[in-house]
Amino acid sequence: MRVEIREVGLRDGLQNEAPVSLEAKALLLDAVVATGVRRVEATAFVSPRAVPSMADAEQVAALLHRWPGVRFSALVASLGGARRAVAAGITDLEYVVSAGDGHSRANVRIGTEEATEQVAEVAAVVHDAGGSVEVIVATAWDCPFDGPTPPERVLRIVERACELGADELAIADTIGTATPVRVQRLIGAVRDRVGPVTLGAHFHNTRGAGLACAVAAVGEGVLRLDASAGGLGGCPFAPGASGNIATEELVYLLQDMGIETGVDLQRSIDAARLAQDVVGHLVPSNLLRAGDRKR
Repeated sequence: MRVEIREVGLRDGLQNEAPVSLEAKALLLDAVVATGVRRVEATAFVSPRAVPSMADAEQVAALLHRWPGVRFSALVASLGGARRAVAAGITDLEYVVSAGDGHSRANVRIGTEEATEQVAEVAAVVHDAGGSVEVIVATAWDCPFDGPTPPERVLRIVERACELGADELAIADTIGTATPVRVQRLIGAVRDRVGPVTLGAHFHNTRGAGLACAVAAVGEGVLRLDASAGGLGGCPFAPGASGNIATEELVYLLQDMGIETGVDLQRSIDAARLAQDVVGHLVPSNLLRAGDRKR
């Protein structure tokens, strides 16, 4: 069995941090690519006023030719963002739709239904450029403003997104409240609703259950997981949201389960250490502090 890890440290990992230099981002890109990951979310084309750490998206995009063989993508939250990304040369995009209406309005200033319907326009821009669009359903389990997310809201979004042109889907625990049993139920229901569409998952470790949720998702057939070097991350528009599951901790766990990732554990630890240096404070990763188990 093989699970693909998408490194999101350059986007989700840094979006809640004070802006770091383009040179530092290049060093971090070099480190995460050296781990063996072959999918990297490199930046986000969003409002630089709302997310200052992503203000250099075009400059980051201009660096990506240095690492051939890696599938780079960018996150967008609007049609304008999609157009910016394509103009900058990134044609694999993640478009976010928040299942929580309150979070959607805080994040993109429109409700969930309107954000969902924009999938068609985003997909048209991306497909015209020869790329692909993944719809990420944020706050899929709970919304910081609305409380528990009814599963049927998520199911309606994924079904409609596929109708409107989404090539892939991902289900995201934006505020880190999911538990394994809830993951099993929702992922299973999504699978039943959309069938063979490629499905990924994105977990935050806010309440310490992120890795357990990731394993539960794999048990439901999810074969692509997002993770961030050092466990950095958080949503600027979701109060209390903290870091993603750490890439090196996910690699450590999956390898010990006999699941292939193609990612080198020691180089992942090195990338986490560099991420810590880049942001200038301790990162959440326990594995970075403890080190790999010696055999």
